[in-house]
Order: sequence, then C-alpha cells, then structure tokens
Amino acid sequence: MDNRLIRFLAIMAIALSLSWSLSCRQPEQKAGQVKPVVIQVGEKEIQARDEAIYKTREYNGRKHEYLSLDFSRIERPASLDEFQKIFHQPPIRQYNTGTCWSFSTTSFLESELKRLGRGEFKLSELYTVYWEYVEKARRFIREKGNSFLGEGSEHNAVFLRMKQYGAVPASAYTGLLPGKTEHDHSALFQELRDYLDFCQKNQYWDEEKAIAYVKLILNKHLGPPPAEIEYNGQKMTPKEFLENVLQLPLDDYVSFMSFKYIPFYTRGEFRVPDNWWHSRDYYNVPLEEFYQAIISALRSGYSVALSSDVSEPGISGEEGLAIVPSFDILPSLVDQDSREFRFYNKTSEDDHAIHCVGLARKGDHTWFLIKDSAGGPHRGPYKGYILYRDDFVKLKVLAFTVHKEAVADLLKKFEQK
Repeated sequence: MDNRLIRFLAIMAIALSLSWSLSCRQPEQKAGQVKPVVIQVGEKEIQARDEAIYKTREYNGRKHEYLSLDFSRIERPASLDEFQKIFHQPPIRQYNTGTCWSFSTTSFLESELKRLGRGEFKLSELYTVYWEYVEKARRFIREKGNSFLGEGSEHNAVFLRMKQYGAVPASAYTGLLPGKTEHDHSALFQELRDYLDFCQKNQYWDEEKAIAYVKLILNKHLGPPPAEIEYNGQKMTPKEFLENVLQLPLDDYVSFMSFKYIPFYTRGEFRVPDNWWHSRDYYNVPLEEFYQAIISALRSGYSVALSSDVSEPGISGEEGLAIVPSFDILPSLVDQDSREFRFYNKTSEDDHAIHCVGLARKGDHTWFLIKDSAGGPHRGPYKGYILYRDDFVKLKVLAFTVHKEAVADLLKKFEQK
C-alpha cells in the first residue's frame, strides 16, 4: 500500500476517534450546580427522576426506617398565599384517634355553613364520634358480630349521625376528661372491642343492655354527651340546634368514587372496611370526570371532603407535600387502570379523610390545599396543612363528598340512565 495512503488513513482514524470522544463527553457544569437526571423516552424528556431513598424517624421512642425521596427538588407553591382559598376554621389535631372522618367532615360542614350564609361556627367533632361508636356497636350486636369494628368511618356517616342525634358547638362537648388536652382513644377502643368480643364469644345479643354498657365505656373515656345545650341564651337539644340554628341541608351532599368494579354512571358501594354499614350511595364516574369535578367545585367556591391513601413514599406530612414519585409511576401514565390496579392489590387503601380548601397552579402542575388533622402535617412547615399535587389526587384520592350544586351537570348523567 502507498505510504501516503497509509498516512492519510491514520490521520482520518485519529480524527474520527477525537470526534467520537467529544460527542460522548457530558457538558461541563458550573460549580455548585446539580443537573437533574431526567427520564427520557426517545428524544423526549418526560420529567425529572425521583430517586428512592431511605429515611428514619423517631416514633414512641423508637427509630423507624421508611422509603421516601428528596422533596427539596420538587417545585411547589412558595407559600399558602398562592392558593385560592375557601373559608374554613383553623386546623386542629385528632391526636391518637382514628377519627379523621369526623374532623374532616365537620370542617367541611363548617365551611358549608359560611358559604350558605349561616355564619361562622366551630362544631364538636367528638359529639359525632360518640354516637358513631354507639351505632357501630349496635350494628355489631344486631349482626351477631358480622360487622367491621374499627375507629374509622366515612364522610357520609357524619350526616347520618347528625340526622339521628343532632350537633353541638365544640365548646359544649370536647370529648376530653378534666385535665386532658389531647385525644387518645387507644384504651377506649380496646375496652369497647374487648366487651363486644365477649358478647360474640358468649352469644350475648341483648341489644338494649349491650348498648347501655357501651355507653358506660364511652362516658368513662369521653364524658357523657349533653342532652341539652345553651345557645344565645336559649336552651335547646342538639337536634333543635341542628334544625333551628345550623339548618344544614344534610340531604344535599353527595359522594363520588371512580372504580371499574361497577359500571360508570351508576351508584354502588365504596368497598372499603370503613364503609362499615356498606353504604351504596356513591356515584361512580370515570377518573377524568372525578378529577375535574373536584377542580370545578373548588373554582366555584365549594370546598371538598376527600378520602385518600396516605401510606406512600410520595407523601410526607413533615415535608408538607404529597406527590407520585417517578419510581412509582410517571404522572403522565396515571389513568383509570393504574389507579384500579393499586386499589385491587391494596397499595391504595382508604387510609385517611381530609378537607380540601384551596387550589393553585405552579409550573406544570395543579396543587390542592389540604387541611389535615393528622400529626405529621401539624409538625410540618404548613402547621396543619399539606399540599397535594395533581398526580397524587388522580392516583390516590379514592372518594370525595361535595354539595350537589357543585356537581349538578355530572349528576344529570345519572338521571339519564
């Protein structure tokens, strides 16, 4: 081979090698900058990748390890002032109880009282809780033990108890014994469970006597509920306070879910343990309409009570955020089926009830302002609030309750069936 040809080929090989090396080299970053790793499909960048990391927290004197992520990289509203807010009473804690359903729904009804022009009221959550425990025990006795027994319940239970037993101001019944400042129902519910287990074991189904004993247990731990209260100088029963003062339209509230186990645009059961009386009053709609109904209600000035899964790495009360991390599923892939799959395999469960009181837009996402009675958000940066991102609402919020006027167009689809 000619020497000149050999030299030419050698030079070309070196040039190609340098070109390849330069094309593969990562661009240099300025000092102090960390370029986020993005998930890429073909030529399109989908989103920044969330890395799964383990953290520890101390609870009851013991350290617990849990899966989480670096929330500092999540773009979020700079403050609560960015939210379009709906009137609500300040957040309060439920402490060591499973009564989020009453705290969230009571807060929801307080917002409704203001919206309806009735005024500003602070109602007693524990008055409703007392009677819910009574009715749970009653059904347990009537069903001879074939009824779920737990502290949890659903939003519509509050409407049922108020219809039966009325309502009272928070000042009239705290559910706290003298000297107590924090709720703790662990001993109460253990005693209640032990008694009802005794009834089941011994086939003791005398409803009147059993409920009388249940009330003794409740009175011991919560104090007896008032049979009469005084409001604006007038004495009245809790039912009279509800009917004459509050005048809440309890029949005007509707609950929605979005599941494929029954046909859409039909009503059916929300299949979770806390729906302990198997209410079949839930309106079932496709996910996009479910989600848009929440947004539309908030934009129109209606607050919304939500039932949500909160046992996920993407939610942190201490951080004040709830998102779906990319290592779970990309937000763009959240749909009816991914939601259904998680409900089916029980990675989405009805863990918690909360009150949605605001809406904001930040970057590519819609954010929801959540008033939360759990301990984590009260220790977090927003002191009783947590910010839910749109992907979390679509994937993890399982049901919601709102005034029927906020979803009038959606309800018409059920009338046409």
